Amino acid sequence: MRAYCKLCIAVTAVFVLLAVVLNIYMIRTKDVTGGIHRVEAKRLADEIAETGSYDLTKYPHITGVFSDDDIYSSNEPYVIIEINGTLYRVEYKANGDNNIVVVNCAFGAIFLLMIVLLLYIRQHIIVPFGRLNTVPQELARGNLSVEIPEEKSRFFGKFTWGVNLLREKIEDDRQRELSTQREKKLLLLSLSHDIKTPLSAIKLNAKALEKGIYKDTEKQREVAQNINKRADEIEQFVSEITKAASKDFMTFEVTQGEVFLSQVITKISARYVPQLETCGTEFSVQKFNDCILFCDPDRLGECLQNLMENAIKYGDGKRIEIGFDRMDGCQLITVCNTGCTLEEKELPQIFESFHRGNNANKVQGNGLGLFICKRLMSLMGGEVYAEIQGDRFCVTLIVRLA
Repeated sequence: MRAYCKLCIAVTAVFVLLAVVLNIYMIRTKDVTGGIHRVEAKRLADEIAETGSYDLTKYPHITGVFSDDDIYSSNEPYVIIEINGTLYRVEYKANGDNNIVVVNCAFGAIFLLMIVLLLYIRQHIIVPFGRLNTVPQELARGNLSVEIPEEKSRFFGKFTWGVNLLREKIEDDRQRELSTQREKKLLLLSLSHDIKTPLSAIKLNAKALEKGIYKDTEKQREVAQNINKRADEIEQFVSEITKAASKDFMTFEVTQGEVFLSQVITKISARYVPQLETCGTEFSVQKFNDCILFCDPDRLGECLQNLMENAIKYGDGKRIEIGFDRMDGCQLITVCNTGCTLEEKELPQIFESFHRGNNANKVQGNGLGLFICKRLMSLMGGEVYAEIQGDRFCVTLIVRLA
């Protein structure tokens, strides 16, 4: 707010200074303009002296000529000239004063308009923005209960609504994460406790065998079978622990809707064309017949972004292409990149979480991009698959048509 006040003061000072300089200039040039009147009066005097008459149409700045015998009652500025012994009053238009008044009125009107504009900007932009200035910092600190004032301004109304949605989404995600972590901890504690029972039985039977308590061969075989059975129980518990640790570590929300294919591709092109041009990568989008897709537009865009990011990271940077096909009431969108070094045998695993192929050794990543694509496409009623075509790696999204 202080910076804006300083800006207003600076703008006002510059405007006033400009007005003062212009007024000084016009006052100084007023006398120069008056010289035109005197020149025309001299020409008029010469014409009267030579012909005894005159034509005022030749002199645009002169409004009237009166001799000393004429009666006149005018307030116009004038000059007195002598022609053949007779004094004449030559009146002229004094445009200088009028120009100054007109210019100052115009400057005043512009100044008032500027003041109104600055006040409008302050009231509808600066002040609302000032109320939101600390909100991002509070959200970054984890203070999700920070008050976000509602703004009806057309400039910030949608922004505050979006920030409130973001805050609520973060809060929901936090609560969901806490709930999930609590459930997993309880499950792990329960399974850990359940493991103790078969583990104790195994230790007891093992000690009995070690000390030779069971002399009968059949009894020894029965104890060994019991140990094996308890070991199977432990293996089952471990399997459940592993499954619980990896199950639903990410949650996804999908809102089904309809969107034109051209809208999705236009957004992707606008996002990546400048980046790929800078990198020198040839980017091609094949021709397609526009259609309406039944999906979550934002999630479909997220899937395409993941595929484009993978093509940029794991390709050789020569060419990336988006192709299209239609089959069985579905639209196929394929992203291909050159420079594929992935082996065919790894294709079944690339959609698993945290899996990274042998071509990812020197590339940073977490192995979640294709996993997220598969989960999202499944939730939208679609599918995704990958294939290797020579030196090209291609991933295809299958989206239902509306």
